[in-house]
Amino acid sequence: MGVVLYAPALALNAVTGFDLWGAVLAMGLVCTLYTALGGLKAVIWTDVFQTVVMFAGQLAVIVVGASQAGGIAEVWKKAINGSRIAGLDLNPDPLERHTFWTLGVGGVFLMLALYGVNQAQVQRYLSSRTEKEAIMSCYVVFPCQQVVLCLGCLMGLVMFARYGEDSPLEKGYVKTNDQMVLYFVMDVFRDLPGLPGLFVACLFSGALSTISSAFNSLATVTMEDLIKPYFPNMTEAKATLLSKGLALVYGLVCLAMAYLASLMGSVLQAAFSIFGMVGGPLLGLFCLGMFFPWANSIGAVVGLVAGLAMAFWIGIGSFVMRMSSTSLVPTLNATVPPLFDNMTTTVMTGLATATTAKPRPTGVEALYSLSYMWYSAHNSTTVVVVGLIVSLLTGPMKEKELTPGTVFPVLGTLLFFLPERYREKLCCITPLTQKPKEISTQPYQMAKKDSSGATYCKEDAVTKDKETESDKAQTDDDDLETRMALPYCQLSSHTVQETAL
Repeated sequence: MGVVLYAPALALNAVTGFDLWGAVLAMGLVCTLYTALGGLKAVIWTDVFQTVVMFAGQLAVIVVGASQAGGIAEVWKKAINGSRIAGLDLNPDPLERHTFWTLGVGGVFLMLALYGVNQAQVQRYLSSRTEKEAIMSCYVVFPCQQVVLCLGCLMGLVMFARYGEDSPLEKGYVKTNDQMVLYFVMDVFRDLPGLPGLFVACLFSGALSTISSAFNSLATVTMEDLIKPYFPNMTEAKATLLSKGLALVYGLVCLAMAYLASLMGSVLQAAFSIFGMVGGPLLGLFCLGMFFPWANSIGAVVGLVAGLAMAFWIGIGSFVMRMSSTSLVPTLNATVPPLFDNMTTTVMTGLATATTAKPRPTGVEALYSLSYMWYSAHNSTTVVVVGLIVSLLTGPMKEKELTPGTVFPVLGTLLFFLPERYREKLCCITPLTQKPKEISTQPYQMAKKDSSGATYCKEDAVTKDKETESDKAQTDDDDLETRMALPYCQLSSHTVQETAL
């Protein structure tokens, strides 16, 4: 939240000269009031409108900027000549900032942490009317996200084609790389009144919407999971007042986080790094509980603590390594120990770019140099491994203690080559029954998995057998009552017929 609060204030400072921390403070206070007065439905519909406007704003900047730079073909040509475009990089080195494996594997874990276990996203899934709508929202968001990223990259290429090596950053017009976009927008739209203000308004509205959703989620989770269990008799009026107070407290904490975000370099990289540091262990905790039936509570707690400790150790170590280094705009995959990765030193000289390779880090420095895209995968794996080891040492969860429908036996699917008796030991393999087409997700009701890809624990089968036996016993009792109501002659006839059968 600190990064989201800091980014638009930084942009406003670049284009208007408005005091940076004055803008941060104003946004924080406005957002706190916005959270107290607004609701989730208003936030979602505001997001929809803002998304359309931001898409339009990006396209307008790209079209006008490319036109002034000589067209898309000229933009692409300058980008290739300036080493801003590269082919498929299959380098498996995890210290390299962006490669096929870094984005294709590490990025998957990052997106799972962001869209799978992030409370602000889960809150939106649970607000859907049906499970089908919640799943459809996931299918829609991923292609839209790729479009946003592509438009952002294309905007960067247009900026490079317009300014080349004559960067406003080198001339001192802006102080950081994150201010370049707003400077470019003001430059491109200087003869079109109103459009620069619209773009700045989009940035602020998007930031306010994101932060208000986070405040609402934090206050709700704190009330429902940490306060109400200990104060079950609290009245709704007191709960509402306390919830608003919690939102205010989280707003003040967010202001402090904005200051820390200002020290972390690139805003986008800082945001992804923080999601990897915090979301990675949370993703590992959910995976531990969902996929491994023998994981117990002790293993989950110890694994989560180990994952968070590892995450902040690497993150803080990388931040400390960066403090003594500064950098201009790097070439593709060429960075000076910036946050969370250091591979090469870039020296800008006139129109030429000379890149001097640094020795490969070893030992702890190599761990600190891990690409920020691997953070989520590394930290979630730490939680799962440590959690499983501790669970096995302290006594694994027994099958009869499991709640039916809460474990997805992935090991039974992955280890299909093992005999069935061994797979039963690792995980239950009893198939699920077919679910209805529409299952409501409100309020906080977990829909069961599809029968094509999920399975129950064996306890489900036992429960189902008990229900079948109960139904059979009830049928027998009803039949006995019917017989007792019959005359004696008819009862004898029934008895003879049953004996014959």
